[in-house]
Amino acid sequence: MSTQPIGVAVAGLGFGEKVHLPALEANQDLEAVAIWHPRPERLDQACAASGLKGYDNWDALLADPVVDAVIVATPPGPRFDLARAALQAGKHVLLEKPIALHADEAMELQRLALRQQRSVAVDYEYRAVPLFMQAERLLRSGAVGTPWLVKLDWLMSSRADASRGWNWYSDRKAGGGVIGALGTHAFDTLAWLIGPVGSVQALNSVSIPERPGADGAMKAVDAEDVALIQTTLNWQGRSDCVVPAQLNLASVARQGRGCWLEVYGSKGTLILGSENQKDYVHGFSLWYASSGEPLRSIQADADLAFSTTWSDGRVAPVARIQGWWAESMRSGQPMVPGLMEGVASRLACDAAASK
Repeated sequence: MSTQPIGVAVAGLGFGEKVHLPALEANQDLEAVAIWHPRPERLDQACAASGLKGYDNWDALLADPVVDAVIVATPPGPRFDLARAALQAGKHVLLEKPIALHADEAMELQRLALRQQRSVAVDYEYRAVPLFMQAERLLRSGAVGTPWLVKLDWLMSSRADASRGWNWYSDRKAGGGVIGALGTHAFDTLAWLIGPVGSVQALNSVSIPERPGADGAMKAVDAEDVALIQTTLNWQGRSDCVVPAQLNLASVARQGRGCWLEVYGSKGTLILGSENQKDYVHGFSLWYASSGEPLRSIQADADLAFSTTWSDGRVAPVARIQGWWAESMRSGQPMVPGLMEGVASRLACDAAASK
C-alpha cells in the first residue's frame, strides 16, 4: 500500500477554498494538488493565493495522474454531473450536500460508486462535532431510554434581509431553499442519532418572494425559506418503535435562536443547542437530565476533542470527515457518512420539498 499522500483536487471556490483547503493541510494522508472553477478569472485569483494548479476544464483535471480524488464543493446544480464524471474516471469523491438535486441522481451515484469500487464521502460534518458525537454516545447508552418526542428547531437569519441579492439559493430548480441548506443536515442528524426517517409531512413557504438580480431588476424567488416538517423516526432502526419528530427550519428568522435539538425519552431528556449562527463548533452546548433530575451541562469525552482548532470553526469537523475519507480510501472499507446516508437524506428532503 502506497504511503504517499492521496492527491486531492477541490472543485468550487466558496466553501472549498475557505474550509476544504485549510482542512486538507491538516491531513497528512491527503494533499491538495489542484483546484477547478469554470470562470478563469476567479480560478487565476485562487491559484495565485494557493500556489495550486488550476483547471477550468473538468475532463482535463480528471485526466491529471496526480489527482486521485476530488472534493465537489460547488453549488448544488453541477454536483451530480461533476461527481458522475469523476467516478467514471476512477476517482474517489467527497461531496458537499445536498449531494444531488433529486434522489434518483443520488442513487445513480451510489450504483456507480459500487461498480467502480470508489469511496464517496458526504460532508455531514455535524457527525464530526465533539458534542454531537457525545450526544450520540449518550443516546446509544440508553441515557434517555426510549425516545418519546424529538424536536429540532433551526431558525437562522442569513436571508432575512430582503435586499440580499438573488442567486441559486433563490431558485428551487437549482437546489436552493432551506430544505436543501438545512434540511439535508437535519434529516441526516436525526437518522444518525435516533433512527431512519419514515413518513414526512411539510408546510413550506416563501417569505421574501423577490430579490434584486445582478442587473438591479427584481427576480422572483420560488425556493422555500421556511419549512415546518413533521416526520417519524424508527428508534435504532426498530420498526416497532416509531418516534414522532418535528423540524422547524427557517433562513429568514430575525434574531433566530439558532440550532436546537431536544430529545424527550422514557428515562431522561437531552438538549443540544447553540444560539451562535456563525460558528457551529464553538457555539454548541449539551445538557442532560435523567428522570426527576434537573438538567446539567455535559462536556465531550476527551477522545472526541479536536487535536487542532481554527478561528473558523467549520475547518475542524471538515478535516475530521476528510480524515475518515482517507481511511476509507486506504482500507477499502465503506465510508460513513457516505452515499447511503446521502441518499436517505435526499429522499427525505424530496418528500418534504414536494409538499
